[in-house]
Amino acid sequence: IYFFISFLLSMLLIGCSASQRFGKEDKEKESGSRYERNKSYEDEPGNNNKALETVRGIASYYADKYHGRQTSNGEIFNMYDLTAAHKTYPFDTIVKVTNLSNGKSVKLRINDRMPDYNPRIIDISYKAAIELDMLVSGIADVKLEVLKWGN
Repeated sequence: IYFFISFLLSMLLIGCSASQRFGKEDKEKESGSRYERNKSYEDEPGNNNKALETVRGIASYYADKYHGRQTSNGEIFNMYDLTAAHKTYPFDTIVKVTNLSNGKSVKLRINDRMPDYNPRIIDISYKAAIELDMLVSGIADVKLEVLKWGN
């Protein structure tokens, strides 16, 4: 009986081995993405850290409901990446989002679209929301600065 129970437990453990869930690396190879996961955009070519456009409004964040789904530009959304959705900005645009209530800011890459009816100016990833300290409220008054236009 001891051998039988050991055998069952070992089969259970083998059956629960880790596997890649979202396949983001494969998707990046296919699409030729030049961006690395969680990349900082401080040293982005052509990024002089001067705002090309500045707007103020409300930001919200999106997370687990969309985690693993395809974004508008074809990537797989990862809520732990520094990305965002915007209504009109070109994909790969680099923006700096500053939470006006605490002064915290983060640089993000636009890789998704948000609904036209949404009165907010940007939807940011879960990781960006952590950086801006807005998880509890879910929304924040922000300043959005375009640092580099995408293609």
